[in-house]
Amino acid sequence: MALVFLFSYMPLFGWIYAFFDYKAGIPLFENEFVGFKFFELIFTDKADMIRVMKNTLIFAFIGLALSPLPMIFAIMMNEIRFKRFKMFVQTATTLPNFVSWIIVFSLTFMIFSTEGLLNQILFSLGLVSNPTNILTNGEAVYWFQTVLGIWKGLGWSAIVYVASISSIDQEMYEAAVIDGAGRFKSALHITLPGLMPTYIVLLILGIGNFLNVGLEQYLVYKNALTADNIEVLDLYVYRLGISNHDYSYGVAVGILKSVVSIILLVIANIITKKVRGSSIF
Repeated sequence: MALVFLFSYMPLFGWIYAFFDYKAGIPLFENEFVGFKFFELIFTDKADMIRVMKNTLIFAFIGLALSPLPMIFAIMMNEIRFKRFKMFVQTATTLPNFVSWIIVFSLTFMIFSTEGLLNQILFSLGLVSNPTNILTNGEAVYWFQTVLGIWKGLGWSAIVYVASISSIDQEMYEAAVIDGAGRFKSALHITLPGLMPTYIVLLILGIGNFLNVGLEQYLVYKNALTADNIEVLDLYVYRLGISNHDYSYGVAVGILKSVVSIILLVIANIITKKVRGSSIF
């Protein structure tokens, strides 16, 4: 609770910068108070905001559509009977979560760049005549970044489902076997329904973080040829506040994103309460 207070609530004091025309090096209250000027600017700076929101929503909807993958992966892993192989799969799919995006970028650069391993293999097999570079292909941004995100986070995201599976009453599986159910029907009619409450809670939290699609991944993969399609809201705020030193405008955009996230979370919670009769708060 102390860490949450320090790193999640105390920084909210910084929201006050959105109401001043802040210049670095000058005490905050010596800067001009401009009220809601920068919030109004968000809706007048339409070209950039529309492009950034489009990218953010595309990545967010892709993430929402693929949200069942960790649950499905956990169910499949639970069906592995060879214990050592199961441990190997779980370890191998969890480890990428602890690899920084800088390292991941270095690996993908060695494989997918113009002189990377993939092009060398394709050249040697005579399958291509001109090298291709996925890292500078603006049209491939959405699917390529999605695949990288799945590779990096699938195993880690499945851990909570693996823990939930262990809490399912084993007598239900024994009863299913007696009734003639195979492994597939047991997984479909016992494991999957047992995981749905966990999935719903994580889905609601995911909707609350709908606009928080990440920063580090898109920051390291951004270049002149992919900038238009890869710049999401968090990266846009970073560019405004850190790169362009437009601190007040960056804070205003960040506040708007937080407000929208809270509204989405409340709406998702209300819908869940009406549909399932229970909610997370």
